[in-house]
Amino acid sequence: MRYWSILFALAALFSVACFAYAPFDANWWLPNDPGNHHHVVSSFGREIDSLFLIILWITGIVFIGTQLVLVWESFRFVDRPGRVATYFHGSQRLEVVWTIIPAAILVFIALYQMGTWAEIKFRSSAPKVPPLAEITARQFQWIMRYPGPDGRLNTTDDVHLVNDLHFVKGKPALIYLRSQDVLHSFFLPQLRIKQDAVPGLTIPVWFDSDTAGHYELVCAELCGWGHYKMRSNVTVHETQSDFDEWMKRAIADQGVSQLAAAGGPQGR
Repeated sequence: MRYWSILFALAALFSVACFAYAPFDANWWLPNDPGNHHHVVSSFGREIDSLFLIILWITGIVFIGTQLVLVWESFRFVDRPGRVATYFHGSQRLEVVWTIIPAAILVFIALYQMGTWAEIKFRSSAPKVPPLAEITARQFQWIMRYPGPDGRLNTTDDVHLVNDLHFVKGKPALIYLRSQDVLHSFFLPQLRIKQDAVPGLTIPVWFDSDTAGHYELVCAELCGWGHYKMRSNVTVHETQSDFDEWMKRAIADQGVSQLAAAGGPQGR
């Protein structure tokens, strides 16, 4: 029955239409229009998006080609009375060809992305700036530890916050990522940054943003029953002075909380 070929054709057309429409949808963020609130806001993000687009074009062309062949063959060789099917082992030459072509594509992608991977992941590429914070993932929240007035981490004046990441627009931010319990994944969707947090390891992660605003940090690794709520606010400040003002408030709030916990005037 030729109805199957029509069904295959409609399914292929629907899939291609979804991909073609997606970049124009306000809820779609990869890839997307710069006017969208969820557009990429980091220099690394644009490079990663270009890699995704290359892969999308390659897989899209292959998908359309294979679907055309499938629809045509199912339409042409429909079952008919008196027609006898012929079975054969296959074509070794054809198998070699369709093995070499995907292998060549994979080698091309591997070589093409090496520069971007090195810039984002190699420790030698880490920016020479003081660490913004130490971030520890645990079920089911992100613990931020910022340097206090002395500008150094792991000292008595450090600022401790939960699910609240802040940094400055246009400046590279370096954080040290840890996990307190299980495997988590540090994911900044709008910045296209993702890094696993592995128990027992301290991993440097760096990123930037060219647009001030409010974004989100999520866990992209299934880490337990509360994985769905492991989200953090991300605030990108317009200027360093804005960040400094926020830090002063965070230090003051921490001081008040500590005084209250000790039973001081605020706790009475």
